Amino acid sequence: MTSRFLYFDSAHAVGVHDWIIKNSGGRAGITNLDLIEGALEHVQNDLYYPNLVAKLTHLVFSVNKNHAFVDGNKRSSIALGAYFLQLNGYGYCVKRFVRRMENIVVEIAKNNIDKELAAEIIASILYEDDYSEVLKIKIAKAVGAE
Repeated sequence: MTSRFLYFDSAHAVGVHDWIIKNSGGRAGITNLDLIEGALEHVQNDLYYPNLVAKLTHLVFSVNKNHAFVDGNKRSSIALGAYFLQLNGYGYCVKRFVRRMENIVVEIAKNNIDKELAAEIIASILYEDDYSEVLKIKIAKAVGAE
């Protein structure tokens, strides 16, 4: 079974992370390369992650939560997610993705937004002009901003 998606390898992921640290600050280094490679390998499994939203959510969530890098995991999760979008023909929404995910990745790191809600948010970013009222309420409840 050939996937219709394009992917990148761990060398690219590390290069992006290193660029982020160099240009925006933080501590350089990798805590566990296997965590990066595992996330990048798993996202290619079309049985578990059959569509763009599922793949992108897993990528962002894994890079954010696994702490494969010494620093910059949240920033790297956004940048690698944006690159995945670009690779797969979704360049038109990369700026919106980056802008909207800035606060979302913080809440993912704090365990306020789980993977299921992250998938809803990412789908909304990709396919809707704005979050629905229902999604806004879910986000507000998750981050304690009721």
